[in-house]
Amino acid sequence: MGILWVLMAVLMIAWVVMLRRRGGGGIRQVAPGSPDAADPADYGFLRQEELDVRLPGPDRDLLDVMAVVQRNQDFTAASQLLAGTGKETETRWERVQAIAGAAAIELQQTPRLGAGWLHAWRAQQPKDAGGAQVFAEFLVQQAWRNGGTADEQRIILEEARGACEQAALLAPGDPVPHITHLAVARGLGYTQSEFEQVWLKILDTAPGHMGAHLAGLRYWTEKWHGSREEAFAFAEAAAARAPRGSLLAALPLFALYEHMPDLNLVRGFYQSEVVTKALHGALFAVTAARPNDPMLSHVRHLLVFFLVRSERWAEAMEQLVRVDGHVGAIPWTAESDPAASYAVYRALAVAGYEANGGSPATLRH
Repeated sequence: MGILWVLMAVLMIAWVVMLRRRGGGGIRQVAPGSPDAADPADYGFLRQEELDVRLPGPDRDLLDVMAVVQRNQDFTAASQLLAGTGKETETRWERVQAIAGAAAIELQQTPRLGAGWLHAWRAQQPKDAGGAQVFAEFLVQQAWRNGGTADEQRIILEEARGACEQAALLAPGDPVPHITHLAVARGLGYTQSEFEQVWLKILDTAPGHMGAHLAGLRYWTEKWHGSREEAFAFAEAAAARAPRGSLLAALPLFALYEHMPDLNLVRGFYQSEVVTKALHGALFAVTAARPNDPMLSHVRHLLVFFLVRSERWAEAMEQLVRVDGHVGAIPWTAESDPAASYAVYRALAVAGYEANGGSPATLRH
């Protein structure tokens, strides 16, 4: 499946720069540079090389802090940022992930010197809950990035399990260590009963946490330790009990993404009832959600993917104007070049929108 997407992306990159309107609402190719060519820049979208692949949406405080941390190799600013970020929040989980990810990438790039500030953080402030949470998540990300053997990965995940338990003791009531533990459970192959024990701790602390549900969903997928039916049951149950304003109503769309069929074998998949229903749930969720919900960008990015493939161009454009600039989210991060993958879909959305009479003047912001 991964090869299929890569080949499709390569073909689309070579093709979408030449798309434009045609009478009757269709799309046709024109010569590159033609005045008829659709241009995403007309909508104020950033150029591909300017897209930020680190985060799904803006968090200026986090980016400023990490610039200081990595420039000075001093963890103090990161510690202060997390100390001021409330527990049980989606923002805390996103920041822990991002800080740990920066450390994991740094270590990967410079194996002997990278992430020294994180180890100093744990050594100098062993009772700092933020540092403990970042370190546990760092170990998980290191395990996934490590190109070693399955045994080596397991050793790192076992260490991560202990780090999660220690982090949980330092911050009672904070779901973040338990969310990280979900990834450990997936990697170590917990039984469903063992997984449920971790999941119950999250339900006790933050039952409506979208990030936790996304992490939990992956365990139940067919590619890990569940099935398509179990994954959809998990997602639909969460969506059904979600209060108005919760993004959990979009969870079935993520379950759908995790179980994409072979497009060569399934015709009309994106116009099917199951896709339409999941899209409507996600669109309802983003409409009802708080404008500053940090998980909103995650849902909007996945909506762009499905709306473009469903040829719902105007709706795709309405999501794009709200997320453009940051592409650190599924589905783009599943590709080797997230910015390029996003740019392909964005160009298709612009071309399809204009082919059906749309223009920058008609796009709602």
